[in-house]
Amino acid sequence: MKRKPDLLWVLAIVFGLGVVTTGYTQSLWDRQDAPQTVQQP
Repeated sequence: MKRKPDLLWVLAIVFGLGVVTTGYTQSLWDRQDAPQTVQQP
């Protein structure tokens, strides 16, 4: 029964890291897309 909470913690950490990484990459994509739209005359 001790392994079940550990598995839940691992899944929670992996899910949290996934959310953080996706949000970080989306913010990077937004930053990269913004200058392209500004540079167009």
